[in-house]
Amino acid sequence: MVQLSHARQTPRLTLRRFELDDLDDLALILANEEVNRYLYSEPRDRATTLEVLQGRLAKPEGTADDNQFVVAVELRDTKQVIGEFILRWVVNEHRQGEIGGSLQPDFHGQGFASEVYGELLILAFTQYGLRRVVGRCDARNVASVRSLEKVGLRQEAHFVENEFVKGEWTDEIVMAIRKDEWERRRDAGL
Repeated sequence: MVQLSHARQTPRLTLRRFELDDLDDLALILANEEVNRYLYSEPRDRATTLEVLQGRLAKPEGTADDNQFVVAVELRDTKQVIGEFILRWVVNEHRQGEIGGSLQPDFHGQGFASEVYGELLILAFTQYGLRRVVGRCDARNVASVRSLEKVGLRQEAHFVENEFVKGEWTDEIVMAIRKDEWERRRDAGL
């Protein structure tokens, strides 16, 4: 069973389950063209965002399907939800996971994504026993690549024009970190 038994705190953020009261903040994020630019999704209206949120809330407390959970990223000082991030993984002998997420553009460039990714890596490696975690980015999304690099992921692959997304061929960057690499960074205080 996948559990986020309690909210997780970083110096500036709270990572927690979504609540119905998050609708306004989540609608701002999911409706934004810039947020959706490098994703498969299109901007969503408030009604569609409500459906997405209700689907998340319908899952039993403390569980998620298919070994994944989505966390609301809340500013600790204002309680505003500024992003949604995910950790997903496969439970098999490979013990591999994936992290990703989106922030409201007003909060880009302030290190929030790296703060969230760092906390998701702690969960992945210590709570869920994963061996390796990847992050996948549209190659044009340089900021996402940098955020993953800041928490220790390194580029493993650059797939050239491997997907046709929103009417154009796009490149994909695959970043990764193994548990032993993450432990060395943690032990070195990085």
